[in-house]
Order: sequence, then structure tokens, then C-alpha cells
Amino acid sequence: MPRELHRRRFVVQSMAGSLALPALVSLADSPSAPLLMTQGAGIGARRFVAIGNLLGFQRQHFFPQTSGKDFKETPLLRPLLPLREQITIYRGFDHGLRGGHFAVHSFLSGVLHHESKHRPHGNVTVDQFIADEVGKQTRFPSLTVGSEGGIHGGCQLSWTKAGVRVPPITGPAELFEKLFVTESATSRLAAARANAVQGSILDSVRDEVSGLARKVNAEDRSRLDEYLTAVRDVEKRVEARRRWQDQPKPTPPLGRPVDRNFVDDLPMLYELIALALQTDSTRVATLEIGGSFLPQHLGIDKSYHTMSHHGNDEKTIADLMTLETYQIEQFVKFLDRLSGIRDGEQSLLDSTAVLFGSGMGDANKHTNSDLPIVMAGGGYGTGGFKQLPDKGAGKVPLCNLLLGIIQRTGVPADTFGSSTGAYTEA
Repeated sequence: MPRELHRRRFVVQSMAGSLALPALVSLADSPSAPLLMTQGAGIGARRFVAIGNLLGFQRQHFFPQTSGKDFKETPLLRPLLPLREQITIYRGFDHGLRGGHFAVHSFLSGVLHHESKHRPHGNVTVDQFIADEVGKQTRFPSLTVGSEGGIHGGCQLSWTKAGVRVPPITGPAELFEKLFVTESATSRLAAARANAVQGSILDSVRDEVSGLARKVNAEDRSRLDEYLTAVRDVEKRVEARRRWQDQPKPTPPLGRPVDRNFVDDLPMLYELIALALQTDSTRVATLEIGGSFLPQHLGIDKSYHTMSHHGNDEKTIADLMTLETYQIEQFVKFLDRLSGIRDGEQSLLDSTAVLFGSGMGDANKHTNSDLPIVMAGGGYGTGGFKQLPDKGAGKVPLCNLLLGIIQRTGVPADTFGSSTGAYTEA
């Protein structure tokens, strides 16, 4: 393999995780078969945040018994009551999928990864769909926060149109540095040179693949189109780095935090996401509470995953309630923080649609139906509980709600995932 092609393969893979050119059957025996394997204004801008829990919530202690604004509190909703008028609880949403833990990654997309290949947008998640449209306006098109520990190999909440998992920022120290630490002049110069080299390599890759497309059959052309989509994702990231490389970052209102553990770090992660929105560093963020959320840090010497398969044991359910109540309490504090930040004539919460829930309906039974969903801010707060049909002709896919969120952020779209129309009711 020529040295330059070998180097190009390395750089492209290092930038995108994996951008290896797909195997092209129609050129398998051809001598020309390729060797490549490869702060802004922001006032009043619409924003979106999604928080996903990997193991769900105890539905019998989460959902109210009666719908409407006069619903009676439940143990898990009790922490939300001080902000009752700024939230809406929904029951009946899901994606109609099965797979247990291996389907949780579909929470924000409605599409299983292994079934996404021939869909026009793959299994892109709602955060990345929105970020593709509005991300150029901020330093970070989106922020994905989570952990790389867990049941199925780390945070799986965010996926690009190319079917690539967005790796998470794993702790408050890293998130703080990304948001507030301006690199030295030497580091910025080195980054600018690296961006130029990466951009040149991507230009060459795109030109080679485009020329190759004229020599392959329709099936292989489809594979190349998928590959080019991944290349374009990398190009967007390189262009974003170029645009912001000489712009100073905001001054932080707090000192650099120290990573401890995901339980104790959760309040700081929420605080940093709030600051990222306030400084207009991003308008899209996700946070996944997953396998690194260890019960031991709340005084429970058990495995979170093992407890989720509680078998209706009362003591185990009580321990799970301790974990879940803590998570909801931190979510409420995040909403309260956003509501206290002014954004022009309204609060930052008024500008931000916040989705809270899980792709797991019942971890004890490994079901992905009847998902717990709370919407807050961004025009979604009515103080009510909405019970939607859970089956039949009136069943509303969760992707309809996601499509409604997309449209409310001002992004033009007529469909998303498995949607049948936009659901915009609060």
C-alpha cells in the first residue's frame, strides 16, 4: 500500500472512530479496486436537552392513576411538584420495539441500530438531527454526556445519521475543560495545522470515492453513499473546529471540578450543561444515566442492574426507589436552575425543551413499552398528566413527540424515525 494512502486511512479512522471503505462486490476482481480502507447571541434561541435513564423507573410509583391537571402525586413524581406547572407527564409513548437492554439505544431515534441501514436517516437520534441544522451557530453543535461503563458498553444515547455512536464526555472535569479552558497559542496553532491536514485528506477521500462511484453497481453505490455520509459528518466537525479555534471561551463562574463518581458528579454535570446553554456554547445536549451510576454511593451495596430485575421483592424495589428518587431530584434542580436564568424576556427553561425518561419501560421484564416520559420547558409545561392510548388505532409513536420537538426548535421536518405525524400537545 502506498505510504500516503496508508497515512490517510489512519487519519480518517482516528477522526471518526471508523470510516473504513465498505467492501465493494462489483470491484472485487478489478485491478482498479481501491487500496483505501479506511458565544454568541443566542438570546431567545430554541434549545433542547434530553436525559435518558438506562434502567427505567418503577412505573407503579411513577405514573398517576388519573389524567389531567388534578392528578394525585406519586412517590417518584413528588420531587417534581414544586415545578408542577412547568412540566407535563405522558403515559403511552414507546417505539413498539423489543430487545430489552439492547433496545434502550433507540430511545431518541425509534430505530434499532441493526435495522437502520436502509433508512434515509439511519438511526439518527433527535439531538443529532437538530444539531445538524442548528449546530453551526454555536461552538459545540451538541454535547453528549454519559459514561463508558455499563451494561452494553457505554453511553448509547446519541447516534449520527451515519450510524456512528457519539462518544460521551464522561465527567465534569472534561466537560468543564471543553466549555471553559482556552488552549494556549501553541496548541491552537497545532490544532489549526491538524485541521488543515485533516481537511485536505477528507477532500482527497471524497474525490476518490466520488470517482469510484462511477465504476460500481447500484448496490455498491449505496454502500459508498453511506460511507460519504460518514465522511461528511467528519467534515462538519473539522469545519466547526476551524470556525471556533481562535475564539476565546467564556469565563467560568466556578473553579475546575474534580471527577468523583457519577452519583456525586450528577449535580455538577447538570450545572455545567446549564452553563453551556446559558453561554450559548451549545443549544443541544444529552445526558445518559447508565451503568456507572453505582448504588454504593447512595449507601446501597448492590448492583443497579441486578436490582432492576427485582422479582417484585419489596426491599429491592425500595432500594431502587432511593436511586430513582435521587435522579429525579437532581433533574428537578436542573429545571429550577434553568428557570432562574434570564434569557431575554423569559427564562432559559422557557427557551429549552427538556425531555426526561428512559428507553426501558420495565427492566424487571425486559420490556421497552409504556415508557416513562416527562417534558418540561420550551412550551411543554402545562402541569398535567396525559394518558395516551397504549394500543390500537389511537396509539401514538414516541417518534411523533420527537418530531414535534424538532419542529418546535424551528428545524423543518415532516418525518422522523417511525413517526406517523408530529405530536405537539403539551
